[in-house]
Amino acid sequence: MKKRTARLVAASIAVVLVALGAHALSAQPAAFKRTVLQKADLSTPGREVVQALVEIPGGVRPGKHTHPGEEIGYVLDGTLVVWVEGRPAVTVKAGDSFFVEAGRPHETTNEGTTVAKILATYMVEKGKPLATPLPY
Repeated sequence: MKKRTARLVAASIAVVLVALGAHALSAQPAAFKRTVLQKADLSTPGREVVQALVEIPGGVRPGKHTHPGEEIGYVLDGTLVVWVEGRPAVTVKAGDSFFVEAGRPHETTNEGTTVAKILATYMVEKGKPLATPLPY
């Protein structure tokens, strides 16, 4: 009888641990998201324009990166800190815009608690990755 009770307790503990582990995984912060809205060739050979909706959840720091062309950002919602190498960091909010030169390391961080949204337009070299992550 003691063995049966011990097995029942062990099984119950295992079920609880699995449930807690699944909850912990689902509770991880949401990641940054870039949804491409449209792409089109530019009149300059080998170049294209890519327009995207960028969503950065509160507290998320997507990481330092570069683009193979210019980025023009317009903040639709939220407040962000934009750091571009060689410039002081600036805070931008809904209605503000920013510009990042081709190949310039930069990062956009959401230090708030709600999702920030950017309409990003990239004029980039066709066929290259839209963004290249950089180490800190």
